[in-house]
Amino acid sequence: MLKTLLTSKALFENWLVLIRVISGLLIFVHGLGTFNKGHMDGNVAWLTDIHFPAPVLMAYIGKGAELIGGILLMLGLFTRIAALILIIDMLVISTVLGNGKIFTDDQHPFLLLLLFVYLFFIGSGKISLDHLLFNKNKN
Repeated sequence: MLKTLLTSKALFENWLVLIRVISGLLIFVHGLGTFNKGHMDGNVAWLTDIHFPAPVLMAYIGKGAELIGGILLMLGLFTRIAALILIIDMLVISTVLGNGKIFTDDQHPFLLLLLFVYLFFIGSGKISLDHLLFNKNKN
């Protein structure tokens, strides 16, 4: 038992699908704000107040990245590309927009950032469209 607890080998190889799908779902829900005019008007007003360049365009780019990136993560399709885009999105939210308050106000975006960094390096796993489409001769 102790040997099992101290090994670096994963105890459950297919757990990656849970992390990928849940983090994709979480960010997808945030991206749904794209379809809420009041939500987007609030985002644009906030970006305007902090003098963020091109606030309307950037609000829609950010929310669109969350929406599409979340879908791609849930499907496990183009996982590393989606994760990279979401890393940039969460970096901007955590550092620029949130003034780097990752231990207080911006814990949620920072934790999502860490999940997306993990997914970027580890990939989508075997239970994904990436594996089905791009690893035809590999296991």
